[in-house]
Amino acid sequence: MPNNTAIAALLPLLRERHSFLITSHARPDGDAIGSSLALMHLLEAMGKDVTVAFADPIPLIYQYLPGVDHIVHTLPAGIAECAILLECSSVERSGFTEIPATFTINIDHHKSGRPFASFNWIDPRACAVGAMLYDLFVASGLHITRAMATCLYTAVMTDTGSFTYTSTDASTFALAEHLVERGADANQIAQSVYFSNPASKIRLLGIALSNMRIEGEVAWSTVTLDEMARAGADAEDCEGIVNYLIGIAGIESAAFLRETISPSGVSEFRTSLRSKSEVDVAAVAEIFHGGGHRNASGCTLDGPLHSAIATVVSQLHIACRNRPSVTAMPVEVC
Repeated sequence: MPNNTAIAALLPLLRERHSFLITSHARPDGDAIGSSLALMHLLEAMGKDVTVAFADPIPLIYQYLPGVDHIVHTLPAGIAECAILLECSSVERSGFTEIPATFTINIDHHKSGRPFASFNWIDPRACAVGAMLYDLFVASGLHITRAMATCLYTAVMTDTGSFTYTSTDASTFALAEHLVERGADANQIAQSVYFSNPASKIRLLGIALSNMRIEGEVAWSTVTLDEMARAGADAEDCEGIVNYLIGIAGIESAAFLRETISPSGVSEFRTSLRSKSEVDVAAVAEIFHGGGHRNASGCTLDGPLHSAIATVVSQLHIACRNRPSVTAMPVEVC
C-alpha cells in the first residue's frame, strides 16, 4: 500500500476511535520505544485515551524519552477500541499472547512484516517506523511538539545506525532537520543513547571481543550466561556488540550470539546479524524463523553453542557468495 494511500486511510481510523493500546516487539529498541511514545503523544493531542505497554523492560539509555514513565508492562484489564502494534510480524512478537482490542493496526518497516491485523501498513523501504509515523504526523496537520520530535528523532537515529545504514537518504536528513527545528536536541539524544553505558556493558564488550573469530568475510562472537554473570551484565548490555564486528575492514557479514535459556530449560542463542552493502542477512534470519532488514536482522538458534555457530556462519558465507555483483546491485533501502 503506498504511504499516501495508507495515511489517508489510517487517519480516519484514528480519529473515529477513543481508546488505544500501543505496543511493539519484545526486547524493545530505540525505534520501538521512540515510535510508540511519539504516537502516544499524537493520539493524546487528538484527545484520545492511550496506554503504552511493553512486555519487557525499557533499557536505561532510553529513560530520557518524554513519556517513558507512562509505559506499563502488563496489559490493561479492559478492551481497547484499537490496538496499534509497531514493528511486529505477529501478535506474539510483542511478547504478549493476545491483544485486548476490537480493532488492530499493524505498522511495520521490516522485510519480514506480515499483514496480520485489521489494518496493515508495511513499508520495507522506510528507514524506521519512526519515519513512517513522521509522515503520518505531518499529514495529520497537528503541531509536532518537542516531545514528539524527540521521540521520533530517537527512533530514526537509532534505526539508521546514526544515519549510516543504506536506508538513509536525503529524505532522512530532511526529516531529522525538521525534527530538530521542532525541538529535538540532537546532541543530547546522541549523548543519552551512545555515551551513557553502564560499566557492565563495557566489561561484557571486552569479553565478547576476546571471543571474536574471523573466517574470510565473516566475523562472529559469543557470550555465555557464565560470562555475562562474570561481567555483572544483563541482556540489555549485549545491544550493539555486533556493530563492532561488522565495523572490521574486509568483513561483509557478522553474527553475535548470546546464550539464553529456553522455556523448556535448554540453552539457545539469541543471534544478531549485520552485513554491509548488498549482503542479505534478513534472508539468513528467515531460515531460522527470524527476520528484519537486509543489513540488520536477528533470530534464535538452538544449542549447543558450537552447532549454532557452525550453522549461522555457514549461512553467512552463502549469503556473501550469493550477493549481487556491484555492477548489478539494485538500488534498495531497508
